[in-house]
Amino acid sequence: MINAKVKKFLDIKGFGDRLTEHSETIDTVEHAAQQIGCTEPEIAKTLSFIVEEKPVIVVMAGDGKVNSSKFKSVFHTKPHMIPRDQVEDITGFQPGGVCPFAVPAGIPIWLDVSMKRFEYVHPAGGNEFTSVKITPGELEEITETQGWCDVCKGWEEEE
Repeated sequence: MINAKVKKFLDIKGFGDRLTEHSETIDTVEHAAQQIGCTEPEIAKTLSFIVEEKPVIVVMAGDGKVNSSKFKSVFHTKPHMIPRDQVEDITGFQPGGVCPFAVPAGIPIWLDVSMKRFEYVHPAGGNEFTSVKITPGELEEITETQGWCDVCKGWEEEE
């Protein structure tokens, strides 16, 4: 079932036709890549953190792992993910479906540079059965992000 608020958000921005509903779950990077038919790194995983007692969303490539020191250099604190049982109350989305679209006002969205190497990335579309095919530039444009950050390790080609 398509998330109505995400569909409305994407329709308003002109990207409603990019929303795809899948027959099986895309709740993990591995599942999403299988269902979408892309590589795991092309999955744009959306992680939610608590920074200074407030939620912050960071979208990163599927092969990126949060690097504590890089995260701290951007956010001035160690990374603390929102506890799983609080994710829906805070972000409006269940774990596995958190996305950068139709996010509650006041939650800043950051995009990690790990996604810039792809023509298209595939974030969730508000639940664990929908995804959105979008370029990193389009993602930046329609989500009104705080900007690009560099908080991941494990994806760089030289590693």
